[in-house]
Amino acid sequence: MKARALCLLLAAASFFLLPTSTDRIDRAASISGNQTLVSAGGVPGPTVVWVANRQSPLVNSPGVLRISADGRLVILDGRNATVWSSAAAPATATVTSRASARLRDDGNFVLRSDGDGGSVAWQSFNYPTDTLLPGMKLGVDNRAGITRNITSWSGPTDPAPGAYTFKLVTGGLPQFFLFRGPTTRIYTSGPWNGAMLTGVPHLQSQGFSFVVESGPDETYYSYSIRNGSVLSRFVVDGAAGQLQRFVWSNGAWSNFWYYPSEPCDGYAKCGPFGYCDGAQSSLCSCLPGFVPRSPDQWNLRDASGGCVRTTNLSCGGGGGGDGFWVVNRMKLPDATNATVHANMTLEQCREVCLGNCSCRAYAAADVAGGGSRGCVIWGVDLLDMRQYSTLVQDVYIRLAQSDIDALKAAEANRRRSGKTTVIAIVCAMAGVLLIAAICCCFWRTKVRRKLQSKMASSAPTGGGNGKVRKPRLDADWKCSEKDVDDLPLIDLEAILAATDNFSEENKLGEGGFGPVYLIKGKRRLLGWQKRFEIILGIARGLLYLHEDSRFRIIHRDMKASNVLLDRDMVPKISDFGIPRMFGGDQTTAYTLKVIGPYGYMSPEYAMDGLFSMKSDVYSLGVIVLEIVTGKKNRGFYDPELDLTLLGYAYMLWKGGRSAELVDEVMDGGFNHSEVLRCIQVALMCVDVQPRNRPTMSSVVMMLASENATIPEPNEPLELTLGRIQHLIRIRLMA
Repeated sequence: MKARALCLLLAAASFFLLPTSTDRIDRAASISGNQTLVSAGGVPGPTVVWVANRQSPLVNSPGVLRISADGRLVILDGRNATVWSSAAAPATATVTSRASARLRDDGNFVLRSDGDGGSVAWQSFNYPTDTLLPGMKLGVDNRAGITRNITSWSGPTDPAPGAYTFKLVTGGLPQFFLFRGPTTRIYTSGPWNGAMLTGVPHLQSQGFSFVVESGPDETYYSYSIRNGSVLSRFVVDGAAGQLQRFVWSNGAWSNFWYYPSEPCDGYAKCGPFGYCDGAQSSLCSCLPGFVPRSPDQWNLRDASGGCVRTTNLSCGGGGGGDGFWVVNRMKLPDATNATVHANMTLEQCREVCLGNCSCRAYAAADVAGGGSRGCVIWGVDLLDMRQYSTLVQDVYIRLAQSDIDALKAAEANRRRSGKTTVIAIVCAMAGVLLIAAICCCFWRTKVRRKLQSKMASSAPTGGGNGKVRKPRLDADWKCSEKDVDDLPLIDLEAILAATDNFSEENKLGEGGFGPVYLIKGKRRLLGWQKRFEIILGIARGLLYLHEDSRFRIIHRDMKASNVLLDRDMVPKISDFGIPRMFGGDQTTAYTLKVIGPYGYMSPEYAMDGLFSMKSDVYSLGVIVLEIVTGKKNRGFYDPELDLTLLGYAYMLWKGGRSAELVDEVMDGGFNHSEVLRCIQVALMCVDVQPRNRPTMSSVVMMLASENATIPEPNEPLELTLGRIQHLIRIRLMA
């Protein structure tokens, strides 16, 4: 038996269009079979985005859609029985004989009581199925008595309601949940704090804008697209159990983002009073002042039991009392069972919390515009917290005063240790630079003498007939005369000219087969588009090594000279002399012998021998900046500000002057948005903290997508050290 349903296709188009297609029906017209309504814009998009009778399919019958005598949209089967009808018109809409239903360009099917001039009697946007289009609302309208959820299909070709539903849960702060079945929460957007959904702090992007409205009459989420020509849809996918946003690009749907996308996206991953940190291999940690409830389970990576307090609260019973410890880079705890006091200050909230033995934490309820209005109090266990690299808002965790004193002492020790470390690093760097300068002078002198000797012994003689003469072979070449005859030979003068007499400035690096030099002004042949393709190619290569190959491979030797270009300028990652394979879920390892390219090594690898996928990510960030600027990281130094390439790039980016970084040989011929995107992603990759660096899958997504949300990078270590050196130099000069 064949089931049928009335479907709307994205942008109101279809595979089958009648020559007399229109965008509306009225009381005198109907559509059936393969007849189609086409919106005025007629933009094609063969994807079903709304289904009327998903719970009441037509069986072996084409069906008819028309407007009934009482002004409703109805679907009739072959026996003229009603299998679906729209909701009744509101009391304010007086239905006349001119009632009509029109399919708009935004995908909304709107029934009006009296033609185009009448009030809206019903609209499909109020009854979403599995898809949220721009302008649709997800939430609750208390005045109209409408609840708007999106629910997955049962199967790829079956639009009946499936297992997954994304909806607003009222109570406390507004929060949206993805449910499997009626009660199992598998993902949440995090509470709305007036400025952001704290579970997706980077939701806002260049091409999209969103709004969350919360009030007594209506609470909802909605989004819009700034570029009207862009098609996008937000879907609950039943097969993957995910929320997915798609963008129409180059004739196909491109997956813009999806949630849950990583382990820390899972609801309450780390149990009560635990938080998830995707940058840590163990993922779960306890909040300050708490320890694992079951250390044995915790060690087995089962953190569902969560954490317990190290010291019980006194709750006004003496013993030093209680206080609060602030965390500010956290997703707010699940707030559906929290209590909101809209007119209370934070100080008043603190007093209320201390006076209530069940109070666990409090925070501002609304931080829009950088302010602080009202407060929210958690009288239940804190669930579903997550660590981020960026500030979210202050959350005041209630602890015993003795725990707070211990945390303050530990923090003071860390700060003192950090200052000592910085001073030691600066002193060590000064010594290393001095030794390096002496060695460099000695080495350059030795190389020049050797070159002069080689030039004298290998100079071509006689002939004058334009033929290339064989150079004299050194004994250590290990090849025969026949081998040389089969190889292309180049005059030594041409090599000297191409490498600027083996200039150190033209040297890219050195490996087991000798030094590699930059050739002949060829930089000008690499325009921006080609450079951008090379950047993407390198990123995709690393993504394969990290996530798609049979074994997880850490390269450990990523540098510009280990990226080879074929005749079509397609990049190939080379020199797998020191890579490390990880098995299973291993993400981090130590080595006592640090091997790798200076200038590309991440701080934790160079100083502690700790390497991971994030070590390669750091190296990629350096390479991207080198490709954009045409300058080497180790060879660049701004003497006025004591900045390396990384610090200089961040300074210009922060000042809105990123375009000044671009290689001057391109003479302005580049795509500004792509350049800015590459620089911002590169600066994220060279973050001093591995946990703040993106994964390679995120890097590829951010680089390849014009509308990707890119977080703001933190200040690199090189800029911090540069400032310290600058201050030291100024004081020494004074």
